[in-house]
Amino acid sequence: MSLPTKYSPQDIESKWYDYWMKNNYFHSTPNEKEPYTIVIPPPNVTGVLHMGHMLNNTIQDVLIRRARLKGFNACWVPGTDHASIATEAKVVAKLKEQGINKSDLTRDEFLKHAWEWTDEHGGIILEQLKKLGASCDWERTKFTMDQDLSEAVTKVFIDLYKKGLIYRGYRMVNWDPSAKTTLSDEEVIFEEKQGNLYYLNYKIEGSDEVLTIATTRPETILGDTAICINPNDERFKHLKGKKAIVPIVGRVIPIIEDEYVDVEFGTGCLKVTPAHDQNDKVLGEKHNLEVIDIFNDDATLNSFGLHYEGKDRFVVRKEITKELESLGCLVKIEQHMHKVGTSERTKEVIEPKISAQWFLKMDTIVKPALKAVLEDEEIHFFPKHYNSTYRHWLENIRDWNISRQLWWGHQIPAYFYGDGVEDFVIAETKEEALELSKQKTNNQQLTIDDVSQDPDALDTWFSSWLWPISVFDGIRHPDNKEIEYYYPTNDLVTAPDIIFFWVARMIFAGYEFRNEKPFTNVYFTGIVRDGKGRKMSKSLGNSPDPIELMEKYGADGVRVGMLLCSAAGNDLLFDEDLCAQGRNFSNKIWNAFRLIKGWEVSETIEQPKSAKIAIEWYQAKFQQTLVDLEKSFDQYRISEALMSIYKLIWDDFSSWFLEMVKPAYQQPIDAKTLKAVISFLEDNLKVLHPFMPFLSEEIWQHISERTPEEALIIAEYPKMVSVNDNLINQFKVASEVISGIRNIRKEKNIAFKNEIEFSVLNNDNLNTDFDAVIEKLGNTTTINYVSEKVDGALSFRVKSNEYFIPMGDAIDVEAEKAKLEEELKYNEGFLKSVQKKLSNERFVNNAPEQVIKMERQKEADALAKIETIKASLNSL
Repeated sequence: MSLPTKYSPQDIESKWYDYWMKNNYFHSTPNEKEPYTIVIPPPNVTGVLHMGHMLNNTIQDVLIRRARLKGFNACWVPGTDHASIATEAKVVAKLKEQGINKSDLTRDEFLKHAWEWTDEHGGIILEQLKKLGASCDWERTKFTMDQDLSEAVTKVFIDLYKKGLIYRGYRMVNWDPSAKTTLSDEEVIFEEKQGNLYYLNYKIEGSDEVLTIATTRPETILGDTAICINPNDERFKHLKGKKAIVPIVGRVIPIIEDEYVDVEFGTGCLKVTPAHDQNDKVLGEKHNLEVIDIFNDDATLNSFGLHYEGKDRFVVRKEITKELESLGCLVKIEQHMHKVGTSERTKEVIEPKISAQWFLKMDTIVKPALKAVLEDEEIHFFPKHYNSTYRHWLENIRDWNISRQLWWGHQIPAYFYGDGVEDFVIAETKEEALELSKQKTNNQQLTIDDVSQDPDALDTWFSSWLWPISVFDGIRHPDNKEIEYYYPTNDLVTAPDIIFFWVARMIFAGYEFRNEKPFTNVYFTGIVRDGKGRKMSKSLGNSPDPIELMEKYGADGVRVGMLLCSAAGNDLLFDEDLCAQGRNFSNKIWNAFRLIKGWEVSETIEQPKSAKIAIEWYQAKFQQTLVDLEKSFDQYRISEALMSIYKLIWDDFSSWFLEMVKPAYQQPIDAKTLKAVISFLEDNLKVLHPFMPFLSEEIWQHISERTPEEALIIAEYPKMVSVNDNLINQFKVASEVISGIRNIRKEKNIAFKNEIEFSVLNNDNLNTDFDAVIEKLGNTTTINYVSEKVDGALSFRVKSNEYFIPMGDAIDVEAEKAKLEEELKYNEGFLKSVQKKLSNERFVNNAPEQVIKMERQKEADALAKIETIKASLNSL
């Protein structure tokens, strides 16, 4: 293949992705190899790729490609989630545009529209992931509403009901008036908001006396059924047994006593509205109070709202305040900070609502999950501080409200044969439900028309909590070959904001249905934020389009850019310049390869000493990096792993190694050295491939003709051997010497083509292994080892060795003396400041030992520098 002068990602990315797909490298089936399995956090079926997906799926692809190279049978299962609330909202909105209301449709008619929407939008995000390079096993793509996954959900519901863990009951729930469905506690976000505290007067029945209460929601007075005082509050003892009159509605309600009332808050009197507050509901049940629900499902007021019927709750709040004021019932309004619950999905302010719902008991189901993470450490969280978040939630968990008043989703397999709360059976089909209903009622006259399925759907998470099991059909067929081979999975990469929604619940499901963990490691990525620290979102308009970024910088460039700013578990402050840095890295690698490919090779010339030692050094350096990579991956420090490779290729390979081995201008390279260079290049590409799959495969295929069995994607990862640390340390000294020579050349404008004499006063038993490299990269004569300082020469120090370059005619002696004297003056001033600090007893006695050590090192360095400058001045 001919080698283009410029690397163009747009030309090669689709080429190699098609090649990988054609050769089925991503597909996995059980075999004799050790499996490495990841299940994708299924994005919403309605979704498109955003920056969070980019980060999450890049990390997963890095892990899966690395496992493939390391010889594992790598399986990455992709798929999408049906996302009940989000999808239903989009379908409802689309129908509205067409002049159709959901309420005018039957369930089947609505679901037909929902499936059309899903078929139209469902594959978008998965296709976009392919542009990123995601090497998922696309043959395994799953959708949470697939027939087999739906059957698994039904099976699990029935199993849990039979175990007594699922029950139906009237409870106070979180109601989303926009989506018109209940929400679990985890789907409600509580935010501190500025509100008002309204002080209202209630008349005492049969007297002119009034009682003042404080409320944040004056509209709910229409549902009041009591006023509560603390029995120990002396201020209100005279009101015991009396009754109050609710303003506007005129309802007479009892004044009850309960120590629940905080005598310090508000007025010390509490209005009780059992239908619209969790704590009021508890009080209502305790004191047998009437429950009056004043809201419709969309949070407009119903007939109990009197003349406000049909109006929105927030409109009523303003209007009722004015009416109360006109009646003389409004005492005052104070500003008040309080927590307001909003729907995580629709952002609507939630309403507490009493409703018949389905719940899953959590008290016993959480115990194995707590033990697995916090005691047995069968499951590891990275970063580990999420352990405490997990513990806090599990130890304070409430029963999971699993029913949703939606049509899009898994319909609850409960069938009603009567109007009573307990008039239902649980069954897989309507026919089975009829038979069970006949048995339960002992009524053989029941017909199929007497049985109706609960219209509610299950919470979306009730299907996705089975994901690592159900994608391998482990619920319906618990002993099948695939679940036995791939489960438990290895790594889960996800965002921390779904630790409760999804991560914890998958752990519950793993132990409940397979008595085994679902995964071994959980890596929580950070949240992608903009330069101002704001979470990237379409609504804020601060999120770039990932597809446009990839078109501009290449998928590899964007992958590198994302990971360079993604410290383990910390939020990612995204900067597009880092994608440009990723693109520049691509160009650097491409140009290094072009340099190598441009060399003529000779089978006859001998290998130079400089090349021989350079090869030994790079072998050691590469092995040192391999060790670092293993440590980084063990701790899921993916960004650090990339940085190790970046430095290895940019600095060690391109800037040093290739310079050490490259032949003189228009001269050939010896065959032995070139073979080593190509071998190192291939090893570099192997460790680079998980991060930059397209570029690495392109170069790999250019190096030589490769069969599909020899593609980089399935190559063998480099093996670790012992590291020669001594060689690495020797080169570090040699590189400082070369830098010293180059600095003098630069400062004195000595052209590199001009060979210079070079001497060293050796006081440090200097190793001579790298002399040939110093001579080559510094373009010096053979290094002259001397026992005394060289007169009339410029010098510099590395460690305790002093190096000399004789002055040629080109150097202006007077200008050089002036420059050295200026430098001497600066260093003497610096030394004085350091010594003043070290002579200060208070500083020496109080400063940490490490700080003192650093100051003494500064003193030693300054003294050595001054000595060198003075020696240079003397030689002038």
